[in-house]
Amino acid sequence: MAQLVYFSRVREQIGIGEETLEIPESVSTVAQLVAHLHSSHIKYATALADMSFIRVAVNQNHVGANHPVTNKDEIAFFPPVTGG
Repeated sequence: MAQLVYFSRVREQIGIGEETLEIPESVSTVAQLVAHLHSSHIKYATALADMSFIRVAVNQNHVGANHPVTNKDEIAFFPPVTGG
């Protein structure tokens, strides 16, 4: 099972900080996982509606939409971080 972790605004909109999920065999990339989450519940569709404002890390490495995902991964979703 994959470990999904949500931070900041994403966590607030989904309502949890983390969860485990069995990724279906038909899902093999970050983009496909996001589409799967969108179709599973409105809270994901809302939180992940504009992926241009969401960053993704797989196993603590920043990745793009075409990066592969498996049930052995930790996948984190978070807004861009700025400092000052």
